[in-house]
Amino acid sequence: MTITVIETNQAPKAIGPYSQGVISMGFLYTSGQIPLIPATGEMVKGGFRDQVEQVFKNLEAILVKGGCGFKDVIKATVFLTSMDNFPVLNEVYTTYLGQQKPARSTLAVAGLPKGAQVEIELIARLSAK
Repeated sequence: MTITVIETNQAPKAIGPYSQGVISMGFLYTSGQIPLIPATGEMVKGGFRDQVEQVFKNLEAILVKGGCGFKDVIKATVFLTSMDNFPVLNEVYTTYLGQQKPARSTLAVAGLPKGAQVEIELIARLSAK
């Protein structure tokens, strides 16, 4: 089994011993993304909506580097520090995934790296060439 590591400077560098994403057997698996600004590694300023927007920008960069896009996403896993943010998450989520409705799990967690309020990971199917 061949694994291709995905790395782009358009998404934050990994803050631990992992890759931004990997491709294996026709699928791209992203690592969970938190709202870090790629150029600085700092958290985006603003509220929850700003955090979700930055997470999706980071995910988009990894998807594009891997040769796919949001239209190819088949599974999303979302981690929230407060389920009170669920409605805002859904609003922003819809702007990126549109009518695309991949399978999704959303979990409430006690904490996330660097004090983030949201972390999202995706699985996308690579388009047949």
